[in-house]
Amino acid sequence: MADPRGFLEVGKTEAPTRPVYERVNDWREVYVDKDPDKENQHVSEQARRCMDCGIPFCHSGSAGCPLGNLIPEWNDLVRRGRWDAASDRLHATNNFPEFTGKLCPAPCEAACVLSISHATTGGSVTIKRIEKTIAEEAWREGLVVPQTSATLSGKSVAVVGSGPAGLAAAQQLTRAGHAVTVYERDDRIGGLLRYGIPEYKMQKSDIDRRIAQMKGEGTEFVTECNVGEDLTVAELRDRHDAVVLAVGALKARDNPEVPGRELGGVHLAMEHLVPANRECEGDGASPISAHGKHVVIIGGGDTGADCLGTAHRQGAASVTQLDYNPELPPERDENLSPWPTWPLILRDSAAHVEGGERRYQVAVQRFLGDDNGNVTAMVLAEVTVERDDNGRRNVVPVGDEFEMPCEMALFAIGFEGVERTALLTDLELAPNGRGALSCGSDWQTDTPGVFVCGDAHRGASLVVWAIAEGRAAARGVDEYLMGESDLPSPVHPAALPLSVR
Repeated sequence: MADPRGFLEVGKTEAPTRPVYERVNDWREVYVDKDPDKENQHVSEQARRCMDCGIPFCHSGSAGCPLGNLIPEWNDLVRRGRWDAASDRLHATNNFPEFTGKLCPAPCEAACVLSISHATTGGSVTIKRIEKTIAEEAWREGLVVPQTSATLSGKSVAVVGSGPAGLAAAQQLTRAGHAVTVYERDDRIGGLLRYGIPEYKMQKSDIDRRIAQMKGEGTEFVTECNVGEDLTVAELRDRHDAVVLAVGALKARDNPEVPGRELGGVHLAMEHLVPANRECEGDGASPISAHGKHVVIIGGGDTGADCLGTAHRQGAASVTQLDYNPELPPERDENLSPWPTWPLILRDSAAHVEGGERRYQVAVQRFLGDDNGNVTAMVLAEVTVERDDNGRRNVVPVGDEFEMPCEMALFAIGFEGVERTALLTDLELAPNGRGALSCGSDWQTDTPGVFVCGDAHRGASLVVWAIAEGRAAARGVDEYLMGESDLPSPVHPAALPLSVR
């Protein structure tokens, strides 16, 4: 049984991070390099805080982890020093725990029973830290090895896109005995894990070692192949018995109506993040650098924070992040987001701790430029957000305009869904009203034999949802090909996180 006094005797401690002055001068991960054995001891103590609740909301699909990670079980195994068993239990529900342990915002911790009253309990179990440590220990001890299928089905599956959803689907289907080929239009595997997530949040060697494992299991990878152009849909369907679309939601939201949007130095967020990641891969200096510039990031979400941390490491003169919403409170408001829903509170990412300024309830009105056509400043106004009769948001200026220096502006205001490509046209698929691809309860689109998962289906979301959808879609494909399936299906296509409307 769990330690009944663990959370009373052990205080909550997060994984320590390196000093700001050190980490902003390199691209290594923000965490302190610690002796693995000592870290394991600390994490085993943290695992004592798990109460093994009768109703574990932490792995509830609606409130906590959509993967259904059996968190109390591997917490108790870690508490008892059973790292090998903990790895088995974790990998039973999560193909890539080193990804989620570093990148997921941890809805499991928000749904932890100990998070109901921080004053009484000291806060949630450090589930994310424990998960990350289990994964690292598994790799260190050589526990992560290829898992090959004992029998082959004779069926072939194409997975288009190599982000977390596509990789999860591919691994599940390969292990079910199918011949799986992953097609990626970029020159390296990983999708936004590779080129969207900054190196300081997750080193890309984590992706490389997983790809090596998947290749050992029999999954094949084809890079620099834009399906629909380099490989026609007819050729794709002739080669494979089923197709999984895991193409992401890469159509970035823009605001072309803002006067001055065409000026040099005004970019979409991914135009900044992708070449920065390529530079870390050794592809040469990024053509879009914040070095020595006054940078303004438009958008207060995670992508904006990634731009913030990247600008710090590129040596920006100053960085300001804008948000048209009001500043969130530091503590949960039970009326707005009661436990176990995701709390609407102000969060400081590692990048925010490193510096920069955040300004709320402001929006850009226009950009100003010099005689060479480069942005030099932006004009802002205080705003309020109103909703019309249809519930649509309208950002309304309510204050005087003011000017801010700006030599580089980045739009990080979200994504509008899948990109409209020849692949979708030739498959006779059109995005729905949310810009995503619809599917039935079996994850199959309106085109027979073609399935969808991840951001392409859900819209831009969390890495844990992408992996969950990839695993579930693999079950749908396996049933389609074989008539039945033993693969797990952690989420339904219509599943949504628990929230207050």
